[in-house]
Amino acid sequence: MTDSELASLCLHLPGVREDIKWGNYRVFSVADNKMFALIDVHDHSCSLKVADDLFLGYCDRPGVSPAPYLARAHWVTLSYPYPLPEAELRQRLKEAHQLVVRKLPKRRQIGLLLD
Repeated sequence: MTDSELASLCLHLPGVREDIKWGNYRVFSVADNKMFALIDVHDHSCSLKVADDLFLGYCDRPGVSPAPYLARAHWVTLSYPYPLPEAELRQRLKEAHQLVVRKLPKRRQIGLLLD
């Protein structure tokens, strides 16, 4: 999966918008400002939020590391080319989106939940 395909997948999730932040990051957010994934435009690495119980397991995998500045919120960075199989990466992006959506107030979750 290329970074363009990854960006396209993110943008097809409900309520997602894309911004360029900090000079070189494509940031994917839901509900205006709640980030769930980002892509570094220089090295094409991807960072995304993972479930708390999966964080340490992912950090032990080759090509995956704690995300700088975001690790305390259980974010991981995937080096490029992405070390996860395409199906797993798609699933993780959907889960990252849903992790953020489920933290929103109930009234803001309407239309954003995939389940």
